[in-house]
Amino acid sequence: MKKSLIVTIAVACILALCFIGGCSSYNGMVSAQQSVDKQWGNVENAYQRRADLIPNLVNTVKGYAEHEKSTLQNVTDARAGLTQAYNDATASQADASPENVAAYQQAQEKLNSALNVYVNAVREAYPDLKANENFLGLQAELEQTENRVATERKRYNDEVEKYNVKVLRFPGNIFASMFGFQKRDMFKAEAGAERAPKVEF
Repeated sequence: MKKSLIVTIAVACILALCFIGGCSSYNGMVSAQQSVDKQWGNVENAYQRRADLIPNLVNTVKGYAEHEKSTLQNVTDARAGLTQAYNDATASQADASPENVAAYQQAQEKLNSALNVYVNAVREAYPDLKANENFLGLQAELEQTENRVATERKRYNDEVEKYNVKVLRFPGNIFASMFGFQKRDMFKAEAGAERAPKVEF
């Protein structure tokens, strides 16, 4: 009788420890997942600020750049694609899913490319634009916004790394698979991003 009581107590203690460990692991993963989603929102906000500055830049330049309509159309189309990617990401309720991050990143790359082509074409064709105060102010704001975007992307990657450690490390990986937590992808730099483009006015 004594032996069976000891075995029962030992099994109960092991089950209690597993339950407490599972609860703790689950709560840690939920907190990490929420941090990732929150930081993804900050990335989106920084990108939205940049997207909001683009029409002001375009309107300032428009008077100088009547002949650059095709590159202007590329910027407008890229911004529309970015807006669609943003709307798709926010509508899905899984904002920082790998698919949404990839789609959003692709739209950002397209916008960056179109904007750089447009600004460089205008700069070459209209050198006196460098003296326009509105243009210079918008250029400075865009530069600050790019710095903010880079900072928020780095913070997002930091949060994803913390989350992935919780999800992939033993014994958390056991509870992660039980509760449906999956590894998240980090924000990746586009090809050639190690060489910063020069946009001078």
